[in-house]
Amino acid sequence: MESDDDVPLILTWDESNSGLLHDEESERGDQNGGGNYDIVNNAVVSTPGVQSSKTQNAALKQSWEMNYQEAAIYLQEGENNDKFFTHPRNPKALAAYLFAHNHLFYMMELVTGLLLLLLSLCEAPAVPSLRLDIYVHATLELLALLLVAFELCMKLRWLGFHTFIRHKRTMVKTCVLLLQFVEAFVVLIRQTSHMRVTRALRPIFLVDCRYCGAVRRNLRQIFQSLPSFIDILLLLLFFMVIFAILGFCLFSTNTADPYFNSLENSLVSLFVLLTTANFPDVMMPAYSKNRWSCVFFIVYLSIELYFIMNLLLAVVFDTFNDVEKMKFKSLLLHKCSAIDHAFQLLVSRQRPMGVSLKQFDGLMRFYRPRMSARDRFLTFKALNTSGAPMLSLQEFYKFYEVIGLKWKPRRSREHWFDDLPHTAFLIFKGIHLVVKSKAFQYAMYVVVAINGVWILVETFRMDSGYSWSEFVPLSYIVFLTIYGVEVLLKIAGLGPLAYFSSGWNLFDFSVTVFAFLGLIALAFNMEPFYFIVVLRPFQLLRLFKIKQRYRNVLDTMFELFPRMASLGLTLIIFYYSFAIVGMEFFADMVYPNCCNTSTVAESYRQINKTYGNKTVLEEGYYYLNNFNDILSSFVTLFELTVVNNWYITMEGVTSMTSHWSRLYFMTFYIVTMVVMTIIVAFILDAFVFRMNFSRKNRDPVDNPEDENGIVFEVEVGREEVLATLELYKQTCPSVSSLSSLSAVLQAMDKSGHTSLVYLGRRSRTKSDLSIKMYEEEIQEWYAEYSSECLPQGDENLNVDQSGPVVADPSPSQEQPLDSQGGRHSIN
Repeated sequence: MESDDDVPLILTWDESNSGLLHDEESERGDQNGGGNYDIVNNAVVSTPGVQSSKTQNAALKQSWEMNYQEAAIYLQEGENNDKFFTHPRNPKALAAYLFAHNHLFYMMELVTGLLLLLLSLCEAPAVPSLRLDIYVHATLELLALLLVAFELCMKLRWLGFHTFIRHKRTMVKTCVLLLQFVEAFVVLIRQTSHMRVTRALRPIFLVDCRYCGAVRRNLRQIFQSLPSFIDILLLLLFFMVIFAILGFCLFSTNTADPYFNSLENSLVSLFVLLTTANFPDVMMPAYSKNRWSCVFFIVYLSIELYFIMNLLLAVVFDTFNDVEKMKFKSLLLHKCSAIDHAFQLLVSRQRPMGVSLKQFDGLMRFYRPRMSARDRFLTFKALNTSGAPMLSLQEFYKFYEVIGLKWKPRRSREHWFDDLPHTAFLIFKGIHLVVKSKAFQYAMYVVVAINGVWILVETFRMDSGYSWSEFVPLSYIVFLTIYGVEVLLKIAGLGPLAYFSSGWNLFDFSVTVFAFLGLIALAFNMEPFYFIVVLRPFQLLRLFKIKQRYRNVLDTMFELFPRMASLGLTLIIFYYSFAIVGMEFFADMVYPNCCNTSTVAESYRQINKTYGNKTVLEEGYYYLNNFNDILSSFVTLFELTVVNNWYITMEGVTSMTSHWSRLYFMTFYIVTMVVMTIIVAFILDAFVFRMNFSRKNRDPVDNPEDENGIVFEVEVGREEVLATLELYKQTCPSVSSLSSLSAVLQAMDKSGHTSLVYLGRRSRTKSDLSIKMYEEEIQEWYAEYSSECLPQGDENLNVDQSGPVVADPSPSQEQPLDSQGGRHSIN
C-alpha cells in the first residue's frame, strides 16, 4: 500500500492551474533540487520551490483524483467502444464530457429523437384522430431541433472544433439539423405544409442516441456487407436483363400476354417473378400457347431464385462472419488499449509497475459510483490472482471480466436445511434427493409429454361453439396440480435461492403461476382473462432440455432476443424513411374502384351485386393498402416485405401515378432484402457459433438446469478486511462506505471463522464464448498488438526515486493477460 506522498507517474492536473493536459505534451521534472518546473507544450513554467506539507498533500490528492477520473473515462471508452480521439483534453472539455455522459442527457437524446419521429403522426398527411394544427406541430419540431442543437453544442465544446468536423456521424447530424431547421421555419412562416421528403432523415437523430448503439452497429455491418452484396446483386440483375430481352422476343407476339408486351413490362414481370409473387400467373398466357414455354421460366427460376439468391445468402453470411470476428478483435484490442491508458494513470512514481488497492478504489469511485466498498475490495481481490500487494498490468487486463460480478458469500452449509432439527432435516434431505434424481426429472418429462398429447386431443375434439366458460376441464386441474406439487417440492428440496437462480426453474414457475391464474379465470368466469389458458402449451418447451442440440437451439434463441430487438428497430427505421417518402408521393392516390385501367383492377373493386333478392357488397380490399398516413404506410410496407401479392399494391399505385413509381417499390424490396439477409445471416452465425462452441468445449453437463454462468471465487481473511477498513477510514470515511466492510467482519464473528469465501457471478455473454472459441487467434492478436502498440524494453520508462521522472505515455511493455488465466470458471 503506497504512502501518502506517492506521486502519480503521469500528471493530468497541472499545479499551476492549467487543468487537464495532453499526456503526450506534459512532463514534470526537478532541476537540481532548487525548485519545480512544469514543461507544458514545450514551454517551461516555474512553480514555487517550497510549499507547506498541507498544500502539497492537497495538490497531490487533487492530482490523484484527476487521474482516477481520467482513468475511469478511458475504461468507459473501452467498454463503449468510443474512439480515443474524442477523449476530453482540458477542464472545459471534461465538464462538457461529464455533462454529456450521464443518463439524463442520454434520456434527453432519446426523447428528442422519438418526438421528432412521432411528429409524423400529426403532420399532414396525419392520422385523422391525431391531427394537430400546423402552428402546434411546427413549434414542437423547432423545440426538439433546439434540443438537438444544444446536444451538438455540448459535443462541440467537449470535442473541439477540429475533432468535431472530423467526426463523420456528427457532421451528418449537423447538416440534417440545419436542413430541418430551415424547413421547420418555412412551415411555421407559411402556415402550410409542403412536400417534405427530408423528414425521412429524422431517424438520424434517434440513431445517434447512446441507447441506440446496437442499431448503429447493425447499420455499420449492413454497410460493411454491401460490397459483396452488390457484386452478387449485379450478377442477378444481369441475368434478369438477359432473360427479360429473351422473354420479350419470345412472348411479345402473344397479344393475350400482358406480362411481356414491352421490354419494361418484361423486366418488371421477371423482377416480381424473382419473389414468386406472380407465379404461375406470369407463365400461364405463354404456357397456354406453347407448353414448351415453361422451360424459359423453369431455367430462369433455377438460376435466379435457387442458385444466385442462395449464393447471395452464402456470400453475405461469409462476409458477416468475418465482420463479426473482426469486430470482436477490434473491441478486444480496444479494451486492452483502454486498460493500458488507465494503468499508466493509476501507477505512482515510486511503484510504476503496479496498482494498489487505494488507487484501484479511487478508480472505482468514478467508474462505478454506486458499487459498495465491499464489492470494490472483492473485485480487487478477484483481479489479484498473484496475491501481491499490487495489481500488475497482466492482472489488470482482466478488468472487464470481473467488473460486472454480483458478490455473495458462499454458504458454509451444503444445504439450506442443515441447521434444522433432525426430523425436519431428514424430511427435506429426502425431498432434496428426490428432486435431484434422474428418475424424478424424467418422470416430469413424461408428464409434460402426456399433457401435450392430451392438449392436442382436447383441442381436436373442440367444435366451433365451444366456450371456456362452460366448464373447467378435469385434465387441466390434474396436470396443474402435478406441476404445482413439483414446484413446491423443488423449492423445499433445493431452497428458494437455489431454485430461483436457475433460468429453467424461473420459466417453469412462471408458466405454472399463469396456469393457476387461468384456472381462477375459468372457475370465476372472468372472460377477459381466458387468454391465459392458451399459455399452457409453453410447458412443452421443458422437453427440449433433454437433448443437447435442443438446448443449444433454445440458448441461441434466448441470446438472440436482445440483438433481434435492435435488428427489428433497424428495420423499423428503414420503414419510417420509406413511409415518409411514400406518403409524400402516394398519399390519397389509392381508393375504392380506382385502377380501372390496370391489370389489378379487380383487387380494388368495391361494388354492390344483386343475387336474386339479396344485395352483396363485393370488395377487393387492396385499396386499404395505401400511404394516407404513417400507420397505414407501415402496414403496407410490412405487406410488401412479406412479398405475397406485393405487385398488386405496386401496380395499383403505378396505374394512378406514373410507371416510375415502380422504382420506389423495387428499391424497397432490395433494401429489405439486404436487411432480411443480414438478419438470416446473423441467426445462422449465432447458431453455427453455438454449435462449434459446443463441439470444441464438450463439458459434460449432468443437470441441464445448472446455469452457473461466469463464477469467480475470492477468499478474504480477517486481517485483510481490518487493514482495508483502516484504509477506507482515511480515504472515504463515510458511514455508507464502511458499513458494507463492517458487515463482512460481523459475518466472520457470527460464523466463528477467520475467513470467508465470496462468489462473484454474472451471466455468460457471447464475448465470453468468443474468448474460449478464438483462444489461438486471441494469442496471435495479442502478439500483434504488443508488437505494434507496446514499447520494447525499458528505455521508455526511466524512474528515479529521488530525481526527475520522465514517463512515456505509451502503455507498459507487459504482455496482455492470457484469455484463460485466473481463478474462475465458465460453465
